[in-house]
Amino acid sequence: MKNWNGIIGLLLLTVLATSCGPNLTPFTQRLYDQQAWTQDDLKEIQFYLSEDIVLKRQAREGRSRITDGGIRIVDDGKIDKVTIRRGTPGVFVFSPKDNRFAISFDKNDDLYLMFGTNPKASNRYTLLASEWRNRVGTVSYGEKQYKIDTRAAYAALMVDLKRTRRVSTRSRTAGGRKIN
Repeated sequence: MKNWNGIIGLLLLTVLATSCGPNLTPFTQRLYDQQAWTQDDLKEIQFYLSEDIVLKRQAREGRSRITDGGIRIVDDGKIDKVTIRRGTPGVFVFSPKDNRFAISFDKNDDLYLMFGTNPKASNRYTLLASEWRNRVGTVSYGEKQYKIDTRAAYAALMVDLKRTRRVSTRSRTAGGRKIN
């Protein structure tokens, strides 16, 4: 009997915990157009990431040594990697042009990624790359260029959307009418 009480308690706790969390919905061009938000409005919206994004870049430090008239170059390879996990909150920084948002998932506003509408993804705002070559995209993050793989191409912006319907009803009861 104690086991059943524990299981039921755990289930209730799980239901309560999940029902209190955000109701994440993809941020789409349609939603943006319907609400006609300004840039100041967008700065008040908490954005979230739908998928993990992994940014990688090769950071090489080369040294050369001249021995017996020959040159020997030694490359010390280092990889600079930034991971932004699914569900990470982000904020709107600016919009360089229509349907493009710079979103920062970091404390530094200079570290942002660009998102824009993607017709292949139901006009969701997905991660944009400056170029794609052999299934590898290039994105700017701060002052540096990073590589992303094709899985990151469908990472989209999500918002906590709660729909409420407010209907104002004016009601009166007719008192009736008699013949004079």
